[in-house]
Amino acid sequence: MAFNYGNGENVWMHPPVHRILGWYSRPSNFDLKRNVWRLNQISQIIDNAIYVKGDPAISDLATLNRFPTLIEANLINVHGSKIGVIADFLFEMKTGKIKYYLVSRSNPKIPGSSRWKLNIENINDQQPGLVFCENNSLDDFSLIKSSIKNEFLQKGKKIIDRFDDMKNIASNRLEDWLEEDEDINQNLDFKQKSFYNNDRESTFFSEKKEDDPWI
Repeated sequence: MAFNYGNGENVWMHPPVHRILGWYSRPSNFDLKRNVWRLNQISQIIDNAIYVKGDPAISDLATLNRFPTLIEANLINVHGSKIGVIADFLFEMKTGKIKYYLVSRSNPKIPGSSRWKLNIENINDQQPGLVFCENNSLDDFSLIKSSIKNEFLQKGKKIIDRFDDMKNIASNRLEDWLEEDEDINQNLDFKQKSFYNNDRESTFFSEKKEDDPWI
């Protein structure tokens, strides 16, 4: 017979070596106690359900809040500014070793928000509630999961880039057209001057005709 011990609420880990030790669940929304589980009590994981073996240890939230964890810790860049929040991680179930963390830009509890991959080797240091990395911004990380907003911004950026390319092409064509038009105008101006010179010469020739005694 299966018992429902409630939803998993948070994990406890050993941050210096990035290893998961266990987690705790909340039996109900009105219950102040928590069920604490060790990692080796996991029997199997199917979809979003964790099947466990054995009984949990009972504790309270005040005690569990003192357990070390990097979940919901602020990610600090190389310049000392916050660039995200540690939202999740991928780990090996047998050993508890964390392969990498997932970073959210703002509140990780917002459904459908983007996730960036933070490798362990990119972490310089960690303190309670703080993780320091050697990167400058989230753009330096691989995007694992894209939100609708982020996809919209990326598509909008692509459209703007295409528009800029089209604008540059049109501007270059316009400059070429203006240069060709300027050459045509110069040629026309030269021909017009030549035409006027010919008229002037013919006028002088007609004047000479009036003085010609043979006419």
